Amino acid sequence: MAIKLFRDTNANAIFVAQGIVGTWPYNCLRAIGNGDGTVSIQNRAKAYPDGSDFFEIVSTAHTEFVDASGTAYGATEAATVNALNAIFADTGGASGNPPAITSSTSIGLTQGETLNYELVATNGVGYEWSGLPSGVTTVEGNVRKLIGGSSLAVGTYTLTAKAVNYFGQDTEEITLTVSAPPFADTKSVNFNSPDWLGANANAIEPVLGRSANGAGSGDAWTISLWYKGSSPNQGQTILYFGNSDVTNQGFFELRQTNHNGQKRLRFRYGSNNNYLQFTTPSGSITAGTWQHVLISYDGGTTGAASGSINSYYSRFKIYIDGALSSTSNSHSNYGWSGSVVGQNFRVGRFSSGTYLRDNARVNELAIWDSDQSGSVADIYNSGATHDLEQLTTAPSYWWRMGDGDTFPTIREVIGDTYHFTMNNMTAADIVTDAP
Repeated sequence: MAIKLFRDTNANAIFVAQGIVGTWPYNCLRAIGNGDGTVSIQNRAKAYPDGSDFFEIVSTAHTEFVDASGTAYGATEAATVNALNAIFADTGGASGNPPAITSSTSIGLTQGETLNYELVATNGVGYEWSGLPSGVTTVEGNVRKLIGGSSLAVGTYTLTAKAVNYFGQDTEEITLTVSAPPFADTKSVNFNSPDWLGANANAIEPVLGRSANGAGSGDAWTISLWYKGSSPNQGQTILYFGNSDVTNQGFFELRQTNHNGQKRLRFRYGSNNNYLQFTTPSGSITAGTWQHVLISYDGGTTGAASGSINSYYSRFKIYIDGALSSTSNSHSNYGWSGSVVGQNFRVGRFSSGTYLRDNARVNELAIWDSDQSGSVADIYNSGATHDLEQLTTAPSYWWRMGDGDTFPTIREVIGDTYHFTMNNMTAADIVTDAP
């Protein structure tokens, strides 16, 4: 019976088939003439356990060896030995070459995508992996290829790859870097009276509330949002936080108001009996146009001495589209010196009524537990919405207002807590519209 064998340069190995099946790397096989017209093939990389000789991969001597096309290797014993040893030997020399990994040692993956990586090594025969993260595995029938990884968190992972042959091995660390997907802002929340959003105000109180008159930076906060105003002349509450008893207890409210047909913002801090109030110029809000609004509070005192009213006013700043807005300032009883507690936290509704209406929209609401007035340019980002978690100081809370949300819940994405619930609304109020 003829023995078929051939050299496969892609696999860096010798294949032996037809009756005797196996795969061996270059330089480990040797043809030996037996002096009787027959030839044996030995695996000279491995001796018998007693060291007496080499393993024979052909258990009995044979007279005929052919290539993949059936052509004989030599017509005589000597010619066959020489022809076989010519294909067994690698050009690197009789001692053989260890493998060398040549594929990239860096893999980049976007979170949520599936890995597709194949290990390549010169003279590689066997392959091993260690340190594979959960969800990453090899392909059945091809241990060199990795798949999976769609569930991996953003971060850097180190995988160890090993290529082996009879003459040695090469081990490399493969760095897998999983990056966050590109930021996409495609949705917002649409409001028509009596629509509104409500969240756990008590949970937000450590950031937006205070126990008494402002004590300093520990009571500071910043609010950022994108707002598309509407055309009606009624006052419309954009954001409200604080006590249910707005007549006597502390709260703050951001409202769109009307003056001679032009829209503007009004921010009130305190109670209806004792407050500070800031009003931006008429026309500072354009109905049907996305605008960025940022309000900062430095945490200082806000009442109630007549001689300190200008100091109280200075605690607050309003920015529209990245620029500090001038404000008309007023007060009742020289401001508010009491606490602000978390009983209500709402978008689109005051303690009662004054709903947002006629397709007013809110997007990318974020809150910091510090005064971020010095970071307005970074937050506004020249008018391009962006991943706020990548800022030097990330917000304490962030609601995307549509992207990633499912009716009736508007998720808080920083800690995945304190979500808004949509009231009097439908799934259609999450709309495809963004700055």
